[in-house]
Amino acid sequence: MSRKKSRQYHKRLLEKRRKAVFLLPNLVTAASLFSGFYALVMATDNHFLEAGVAILVSLVLDGLDGKLARLTSSATSFGVQFDSLADLVAFGVAPAYLIFSWALTSLDRLGWIAAFVFVCCGALRLARFNVQCTWRDPRFFCGLPIPAAAATLAGLVISFDRLGLKPADFQSGILVLMYVLSFLMVSNLPYRSLKYLDPARFRSLNYLVGAILLLSVVAYQPYPTSLVLLGIYLFSGPGVGVYRLIGKRGQKPLPEEPQEAPAGQLPS
Repeated sequence: MSRKKSRQYHKRLLEKRRKAVFLLPNLVTAASLFSGFYALVMATDNHFLEAGVAILVSLVLDGLDGKLARLTSSATSFGVQFDSLADLVAFGVAPAYLIFSWALTSLDRLGWIAAFVFVCCGALRLARFNVQCTWRDPRFFCGLPIPAAAATLAGLVISFDRLGLKPADFQSGILVLMYVLSFLMVSNLPYRSLKYLDPARFRSLNYLVGAILLLSVVAYQPYPTSLVLLGIYLFSGPGVGVYRLIGKRGQKPLPEEPQEAPAGQLPS
């Protein structure tokens, strides 16, 4: 084989590999979209538990596709837009329709309006993230991420099913929760991004013991504990926002530097 043909062969081989690498994250995104669509199908057939689990599976896949894109250096604008559209279905439309079919059907107009507001605020949250990707501090999201809002609703359905609770007994609270999650998604409250957690800060033995205790509690009572952890994350945004506001008000203004008076004029 001549040197020229060898170069062309290796060039075609690298091009195929490059396309395969670009294809892998998008296939995971498509799987996340499929899982969200499957949740819609399950909710239509009144299989609410399966629908909630499908949304959580989509949540795992959504985190995986971004990591694959970064690890393989195959992040593209197309992938970002495709991921946002998949997120709107899996974390916007699917959980909203699930909650409406599961708990808010009897409320008629009030129910489907709450579901629509959730979808609309989720779409606005995704659009804002694409344009204004991060808060001033890259360690924080601006507003509640839509996957966290979807996980809260899916976890609520699963926990109610496992604990034997009836959603009709908590209908008003579920309706309020839909509006609260919608507001948090479009708010300017800072929510911590788990991507920027520094592992070096958790090398202490105390952190290891705390993590083991937390895992033990989750293993013993997985459903209530998961809801509590999600609730802590939901309230962390307002908590950090209030803390920052108080910190800014508590800062004393720097004294102004004295200005020299013009010649022949005394300062007032």
